[in-house]
Amino acid sequence: MQQIGKKLSLTLASLAMGVLTAGVAQADTGKAVSVSQSQLSAAAKDGNNFLHSNGSYDQSRYYPSKQINTGNVKNLRPAFTFQTEVLESMETAPIVVDGVMYLTTSYNHVYAIDAVTGKQFWHYKHKMGPVTTYCCGPNNRGVAIMGGHVFMGTLDAKLVALDAKTGKLAWETQIADPELGYSETMAPVAVNGRILIGTNGGEYGIRGFVKSFDAKDGKLQWTFHTIPEKGHEGVWAVNDATNRNMLRDINAEKAQLAKQGGDFYKTLGGGVWMAPAVDLETNTVFFVVGNPSPDLYGAERPGDNLYTDSIVAVDLNTGNYKWHYQYIAHDVWDLDAVSPVILTEAKGKDGKMTKVAIHAGKTGHVYVHDRNTGELIRFSEAMVPQDGLWTLPTKEGAKMMLGANGGVEWSPMAFNPESRLAYAANLLQPMTYHVEASKYPGGKLWLGGAFKTIPSEKQTGRLSAVNIDTGKVAWKFDTDEPLIGGVLATAGDLVFNGEANGLFRAFDAKNGKKLWEYQTGAGVNAPAVSYSVGGKQYIAVASGGNNQIDAKRGNSVVVFALP
Repeated sequence: MQQIGKKLSLTLASLAMGVLTAGVAQADTGKAVSVSQSQLSAAAKDGNNFLHSNGSYDQSRYYPSKQINTGNVKNLRPAFTFQTEVLESMETAPIVVDGVMYLTTSYNHVYAIDAVTGKQFWHYKHKMGPVTTYCCGPNNRGVAIMGGHVFMGTLDAKLVALDAKTGKLAWETQIADPELGYSETMAPVAVNGRILIGTNGGEYGIRGFVKSFDAKDGKLQWTFHTIPEKGHEGVWAVNDATNRNMLRDINAEKAQLAKQGGDFYKTLGGGVWMAPAVDLETNTVFFVVGNPSPDLYGAERPGDNLYTDSIVAVDLNTGNYKWHYQYIAHDVWDLDAVSPVILTEAKGKDGKMTKVAIHAGKTGHVYVHDRNTGELIRFSEAMVPQDGLWTLPTKEGAKMMLGANGGVEWSPMAFNPESRLAYAANLLQPMTYHVEASKYPGGKLWLGGAFKTIPSEKQTGRLSAVNIDTGKVAWKFDTDEPLIGGVLATAGDLVFNGEANGLFRAFDAKNGKKLWEYQTGAGVNAPAVSYSVGGKQYIAVASGGNNQIDAKRGNSVVVFALP
């Protein structure tokens, strides 16, 4: 995962945002807040709350209410706008519990507000450590909730638990060492007394992981390393998941491996950027793994570089490996797997409905896997142009239509089980890829080259709808600017998506017709959520811009409802 332009490696003492002062401002929520496991498990059918950053454990981002629908969405109006005190990239997906909204900002602020009026209950500011290292902006994508606590990962690689009623710190635990390049921007997942969280840092020579912590006290329960100590060379794959030759010099890679040995696993990257999906019936956790380190210079890491650029399934209780499927072996284009997994059903190769795990790649394809075995059932038609795939990077710079942001970046998809369509926010950013020899720099930025946008070529976006039973692209809507942020689908046959120019839109889920739009004033680069209070449905989205594509900054969450 990457941003365009310079990377950030900041000492937080230099920041003038008040983030060095930990604590809580304002009062409490005025009522007890507690979420049971049964509520979390049934979240997909909960028309009142939005209890997970992606709606439910299956992460379909499908809201079951249809009060707001294709017939009346044209009447949608702002109910309120909540302004935070942090003017910086906003990628938060708020959660809503019994009329209380919890939202986050860059630099790890958390707000609890009234989800109907916007009244602030409390505001927590994380006391950051002296150093953070992160590649793609100081973002935070949201909290998890379980029992009476909300949980957040931080830029200085900590996991914190806050009292959901008061915002007071209950406990914090160190996840990894930020001086080695580790950081946290993803929303955690709360399940069965556990808090699941991955790590950022694929641009800094980390060894990626997913960890499980005890929700009561923050003690580590298990770790799954996304880079195995042995076997990371893989099977020396020639083709990618779509059976196209990746132009590898495998003989040269094997000679390099024999020369240097296989002890580079500790710096091979493999960050996990987005929340895992959870299948409670089989106690399985599904997630995707990011790029290897260094991003572009593959000579430092011969082999397939497992489990980078892969979808992985592990046991919820132990973290033990179940299966994986790698989309791109030995990635030298930074086309990692980032957008979170969705669990649903789709037609198998025999035409019968089967349980599947689906993922939208930076490659511009939606992949459909058998959930039990990991077998690739199908991949979709290309959602974006793929000119020059797989052109190898050169010192001078080689052009490839799929820039380092995708395809589909971290933006979560949405899936409507009635229309059978998955909705994906794509970027179209042609770039040139430049490679240079680079040794591990000890926790500092480690790209092994650079990728650059081409000033003479337009950067745009595309919202695409894909039928997961056939792999066909059903419709598309092209945008003036690249799309980062994610999608929400609702039972009202609506799809919501925002653009970097500040426009937030609603589309007909079946045909892609634009039905409504609103100018928020800053980049809408976060996924929308929906909830109901007192029988009234609301749509909420953050409007704060984005660091990766340098969208206009803001500091607000805008909430909409019908008159």
